[in-house]
Amino acid sequence: MGFSKENIKGVLLALLSSLFIGASFIIKKKGLRRAAAASGVRAGVGGYSYLLEPLWWLGMITMIVGEAANFIAYAFAPAVLVTPLGALSIIVSAVLAHFILKEKLHKLGVLGCVMCIAGSVIIVIHAPQEYPINSVLQIWNMATQPAFLLYVASVIVLVFILVFHFSPRCGHTDVLVYTGICSLMGSLSVMSVKALGTSLKLTFEGKNQLIYPETWFFMLVVVTCVITQMNYLNKALDSFNTAVVSPIYYVMFTTLTILASVIMFKDWDGESGGSIISEICGFIVVLSGSILLHSTKEFERSSSFRGSSYMPVSPTLSTGLCSTNGESFKHDEENVLLPEEICLRRQESTR
Repeated sequence: MGFSKENIKGVLLALLSSLFIGASFIIKKKGLRRAAAASGVRAGVGGYSYLLEPLWWLGMITMIVGEAANFIAYAFAPAVLVTPLGALSIIVSAVLAHFILKEKLHKLGVLGCVMCIAGSVIIVIHAPQEYPINSVLQIWNMATQPAFLLYVASVIVLVFILVFHFSPRCGHTDVLVYTGICSLMGSLSVMSVKALGTSLKLTFEGKNQLIYPETWFFMLVVVTCVITQMNYLNKALDSFNTAVVSPIYYVMFTTLTILASVIMFKDWDGESGGSIISEICGFIVVLSGSILLHSTKEFERSSSFRGSSYMPVSPTLSTGLCSTNGESFKHDEENVLLPEEICLRRQESTR
C-alpha cells in the first residue's frame, strides 16, 4: 500500500523521538560523571548529588521530549512501524558515546548500526496504512473483539504466574522473568497509549473524546501498565548486566507489541504476502543489529579490562576514593567506575 501522510508524520516523530532519547542517555551519563567527580559519591552506591547537576536535568528533559514525541507518533502511525524504529535510539547513543564519552565503537558495532538502519528502511518502505479512526468508541470495539480479549487474558495470566510464582524463586537468577513481565505489560501499554493518543488527537481536531469513559479507561490502563513495567525493568537492570537486559527486552517487547497491534488494529489486513514478509525480514534485521551492537559493546568493555592490569578496588569507592598498593586517588569526571566495571576489575586482580 502507498505511504500515507499520516505514516510520514509518525515516522518523523519516531525518528525525532529516537534522536532525543538516544542523546538523553549520553547527557545524563555525562551529568552523573560530573556529579560523582564533584561529590565523590556515585549514584550507584547511594549518591544523589546528580539532582543538583544541571546537565543531568537537561538529559531528563531531553528524554521527556523524546518520549512525548514517541507517544504522539503512535497516534499517526501503526505500532508495527513506530515500535521497531525505537532501535535507532541505540545507534544515536552509541555514536554519541563514541565521540563524547570516548567509548570506542568496534567495527562490528558499526555493522550493527548499519543493520539497524537498513532494517528500519525496509520496515518504513513496507509499512501498512491504518484504517481511519473517527472515535474512541471505534478503538474500544477493536479492544473488545474476541481475539484481542484472548490475548489480553493470556497476558494477564502469564504476568500473574511470573510475578507470584517465578519472580520470588528465580527472578534474580533468570533474566527472562523480569524482562518477560516488562514485555508483556509493555505490549498492553503501547496499545493503550495508541488508543489514548488517537483520542487526544481527535479531541484537538474538534471531536471531543474526553466525554467518553473509554478514553479515561485507556488512560488508567496506561498508568497501571507503565508503573508495573518500569518497576520490573528496574529490577532487571539492578539484577543483570545492561548489555544482557537491553537486547532481550527489546526483542521480547517489540515482538509482543507487533503481535498485539496486528491482532487489535488489524495492521496486516489487506497487505500482500510480500509486504508482510518484507516487514518481518526488516524487523529481524533490526533485532540482529541491536543484539550485535549490544554484544559488541560488552565485548569491548571486557577486552579493555583483560588488556590492562588493575589492582583491587578498595571499599573506599563509596567515598569516591580508590586504593592501589596503599595509595589513594580521587576519581575525576572521566574515570567514574560503573558497578560492572568494578566487578570485572576485582575479578582480574584475583587471577
